[in-house]
Amino acid sequence: MSNENSPQILNGGMGVAASNWHLARVVSKLGQGGIVSGTALNVLMARRLQDGDPGGYMQHALLNFPFPEISRRIVNKYYNPNGRRGKPYKLTPMPQMNNGREFNELCVAANFAEVFLAKEGHNGFVGINYLEKIQFPHLPSIYGAMLAGVDGFFIGAGVAKEVPNVLDALVNHSPSKYPLNVSGALPNETYSMTFNPEILLKEARNVPNVLSRPLFVPIVGLPVMAQYLIKSTGGKNSGRVNKLYVERVCSGGHNTPPRGQMKLNEKGEPIYGIDDEPKLEKLRDLGVPFWLAGGYGSPEGLAKAKKEGALGIAVGTAFALCTDSGLNPILRRALVQRALDGKADVKNDPFASPAGFPFRVAGLEGTLSEDGVFSSRKKICDLGFLRTSYRGTDGSVRYRCPAEPDSEFITKGGKEEDIFGRKCICNGLVASAGMPQISEDGTAEPEIFTLGADYPKVVQFCKDRNPDYTAERVINMILGKEK
Repeated sequence: MSNENSPQILNGGMGVAASNWHLARVVSKLGQGGIVSGTALNVLMARRLQDGDPGGYMQHALLNFPFPEISRRIVNKYYNPNGRRGKPYKLTPMPQMNNGREFNELCVAANFAEVFLAKEGHNGFVGINYLEKIQFPHLPSIYGAMLAGVDGFFIGAGVAKEVPNVLDALVNHSPSKYPLNVSGALPNETYSMTFNPEILLKEARNVPNVLSRPLFVPIVGLPVMAQYLIKSTGGKNSGRVNKLYVERVCSGGHNTPPRGQMKLNEKGEPIYGIDDEPKLEKLRDLGVPFWLAGGYGSPEGLAKAKKEGALGIAVGTAFALCTDSGLNPILRRALVQRALDGKADVKNDPFASPAGFPFRVAGLEGTLSEDGVFSSRKKICDLGFLRTSYRGTDGSVRYRCPAEPDSEFITKGGKEEDIFGRKCICNGLVASAGMPQISEDGTAEPEIFTLGADYPKVVQFCKDRNPDYTAERVINMILGKEK
């Protein structure tokens, strides 16, 4: 993709299913960049099927998946034409270093499906967003998205320097590996995950010998990180870092911690300084095209970004709260209504995420943003995407999460001070997409919503105080085509 043909507006790859295939498809068909969230897609596919597959979209995608036997196994296990009728969802396999066949197959299929549906019927740009911190699903996820012809990988919340090597292998269906961060590893120890597509290819149908190579677009906060990634992947002229997605700290989701010692303001939020803002002149000097994200979702923001030399902007909150997003529609509307009523509130919580990054939490009654809801929830870790790996005494890789039951975390060597305020982001974000797990006592997992600091400004897209607005309206208003 040339810089001239690059979209001016990207929708952010938000949360779990906030930027689902439908939103990305709408944005892409309108000539902009549609980005799907790649987080927990295996869980979403399994739950959509268990809910009766509304619209038949998962089954349609699986019929086009080039491994029909894998599709059959997935449908046979998870599809329930009558829905669950209030029963708990069947759990999917927990992600880990050595993922089994079922996990890999479901992950490949789910990532294929999300990209396939987003791209179907048009030639627009569709990318997918992953958190580098969620390492366990990377290899089968990347392969599945490539099978569907994804145009770019947008990867942040970690240093994704190994991704170009993974792409080199997977374009040819060759075995690939990815290094795993293991706490407590000895100086001479390295750990990695492996994935061999040849196991799947035994059941393949109409798979090209060589896949198209997507763009690699790291998500960075500062030019120094971008410079490191460019250097570590081959240098300025290697083309292995194709473009950059530069995110300011006012963005939603996980944010980079402040440089230096963390200090908190009166609301308990990290205090950022001038050193935490990207130096755009240094960014331009890198010679890699970039989009800017974080507070640019307006006509003025787009003009400002273009003046700074950017290809355009990435917009999160406005798209997350539009009618085309994958958020629970009732609660999505309630969030917009709070903004219309002047009550929009979002806190950059330094403790909420088990990943250790500050995480912006939008305030809404009945969700994990309320201390009472958080404290009354029975802790459980049954999805496991934000578990971290640690070295057992025997050298094996084991897993823990500060949001799991306290006693389990401490038994596994976790520090008691790391437990404070940790929320189950995995279950909370899946619940925000309208698919909460049902506990033994019949209660549903509470939601958690993440939005950017410009959440109050979403009212600019609400015509006559109507909380329902479309992705098309967001694009047209930012481009100055509509008021």
